[in-house]
Amino acid sequence: MKKQLLTLLLLVTLSLHAERIYATFDIHAYQSANLAFSAGGIIREVQTDISMLVKKGDILATLNNDDLKAKFQITKIAMAHAKADYERQLLAKKVIQKSKLDLYKFQYDNAKAQVDYIQSLLDRTILTAPFDGIISAKMIEVGDVVSGMAPRTAFSLQSEHKRKLVLTFDQKYWHRVQTGNAFEYMIDGEKKTHHGVITKIYPKADTKTRKMTAEVYTEDLIVGLFGTGTIITPGEGEK
Repeated sequence: MKKQLLTLLLLVTLSLHAERIYATFDIHAYQSANLAFSAGGIIREVQTDISMLVKKGDILATLNNDDLKAKFQITKIAMAHAKADYERQLLAKKVIQKSKLDLYKFQYDNAKAQVDYIQSLLDRTILTAPFDGIISAKMIEVGDVVSGMAPRTAFSLQSEHKRKLVLTFDQKYWHRVQTGNAFEYMIDGEKKTHHGVITKIYPKADTKTRKMTAEVYTEDLIVGLFGTGTIITPGEGEK
């Protein structure tokens, strides 16, 4: 509420001598990602669906990985034996050749590396959420085959509330539009006027459309909608 009041106060202050610059915009999630397995296999479980909220680290889906689980147990047993052998040799290090002790250490280190390697392969069969958000699309089902060589999107994840308006405006205003400028806008099909503030200006113009791009932070709007508005900048006499 306080932020909205400050934005409205800014609009009132600028209204008498302001320059209004037309802009169009699309609504994007503030944070988004297309998630895919980096390993190949058959989908065993799908543990989320469209519109479900997830937390960072939540398991979204898994591949069949029984073979890797078995290998992981084998390598852990081998590592335990290698560790025990190495520790026994350490107790007698004063009476055995250093080269022999080094060999046992190498075998132990190699066994640990094998455990880490199999663990990394297991991790690739489990798809987890990289950040808190809401599932916006699901492209897999149990039994689907995925390939690690040609990954395909399994889920799309977006921030739950945070949004950004991606604005485009004529490049001739590049020297007038600045971060902190107020933005007054309407979403297509609505009559309600919204207010925001320019939070980011992209450092290049599109050479085909001759448009500049900027962003306005907002919340709880539907991703994919579009609209129009005006960027309110100080007039010449206000600079």
